[in-house]
Amino acid sequence: MRAVIAGFVSGAAAGIIMGIISHALHKLRIFTSSLIVIDGSFFFRTLGKQAGPGTVAGTGLVIHLVTSGVFGAIYFIATAILAIAPREAASSYSLIGLYIGILWLSMLFIALPVAGEGFLGRRSGKHSWFEQLLLHIIFFVFYVIIVRLSVNGTP
Repeated sequence: MRAVIAGFVSGAAAGIIMGIISHALHKLRIFTSSLIVIDGSFFFRTLGKQAGPGTVAGTGLVIHLVTSGVFGAIYFIATAILAIAPREAASSYSLIGLYIGILWLSMLFIALPVAGEGFLGRRSGKHSWFEQLLLHIIFFVFYVIIVRLSVNGTP
């Protein structure tokens, strides 16, 4: 249970960093979209409500924090089902990389289309898939550092 909590906290922290970087690069017009805005816009569109940019961004940040935390926790639930010890799971760059690679593909083929961004996020731009790849690499780096500190006591 401790590893699942560590996974949640690590995922939430890495997800917030990922989301803030996405939003900052979008504001600087380097990225064509912001994960935070996508999450917030989808939330209000689903409710059939209108919201201002600040409310959309704030709501999207909270949504991104929760979903990233849940995905961080699911990693340790999945590795427990596979009978991989938490310390081993937290130390495996390849296993964490595979998991985050699956999350990236899920984002491109499921989450972005459901959120209204189209297949591979093309509605945001033709390079959205690459932006998502960079963001998931950022998530990987911070998730690994934080989860290794949480579970193993070393980065």
